[in-house]
Amino acid sequence: MTRPRDVRGVICEFECGYEFAGSPVMQELERSVLGCDYGGTSWTTRLEADRIARVLELDPKMRLLDVGAGSGWPALYLAKISGCDVTVSDVPLSGLRAAVTRASIDGLGARCRAVAANGAMLPFPDGSFEAVSHSDVLCCMPEKLSMLRECRRVACDCAKMAFSVIVIAPLVEGSLRQVAIDSGPAFVESDDYAILLDQSGWRLLERRNISNDFSQAMMARIDGINARSSAISVVRGMDWVPEHLERLHATLSAVQDGLLQREAFCAVASE
Repeated sequence: MTRPRDVRGVICEFECGYEFAGSPVMQELERSVLGCDYGGTSWTTRLEADRIARVLELDPKMRLLDVGAGSGWPALYLAKISGCDVTVSDVPLSGLRAAVTRASIDGLGARCRAVAANGAMLPFPDGSFEAVSHSDVLCCMPEKLSMLRECRRVACDCAKMAFSVIVIAPLVEGSLRQVAIDSGPAFVESDDYAILLDQSGWRLLERRNISNDFSQAMMARIDGINARSSAISVVRGMDWVPEHLERLHATLSAVQDGLLQREAFCAVASE
């Protein structure tokens, strides 16, 4: 199945996904793969979320912005374990509605707000947040540098930003590069993120290749879907399971062949 390669198509795909993510079978699948049940669309596991909290040094005095937060994973979890205030922003309203509902269930209503916004045009004053996060968002939008600049604008001086992203591996060219593009997220092509961070007012602190964890999560999701295919088909429709498995197998093969990788970054806002 061909992924949508335009912004509207990507938004519609996520909007639809969030509508079904709260069903019992999809939440059970999410727990088996990521260790959470927020209806999220990133590949962030619970262990990775715990590490994000440590890297950002979150505490109850801080305000965290999660860009492209969808239904609130891992932002709401980060707020729950650290005590920080959190703002979740995204475009698909179905995801934000799910995030608001989950925040209320988790007792975070007073410390959470949801704002419909494009990551490249954030509606917040300069220096509004002490920490910023986003999980597998930049590879799903074309305005990468604009989003990083907006994240810097709304971040306080010396604020930290943590994010994950799926990228084309270095030195992949020609026909293999096209395989990587076809197997990856909608806007996986990018300049090196270390360069983009420098251009947008961030100083890189840490860069980690987390492709092995990514592969393990994809294999777990494939196994989980196969084990629940009948129940998932009732919720998502008969075509969803084979189409989604085809995508997963293509992405997994690209990662295993060294064409795609998933990376985790931590950067600090330059003064």
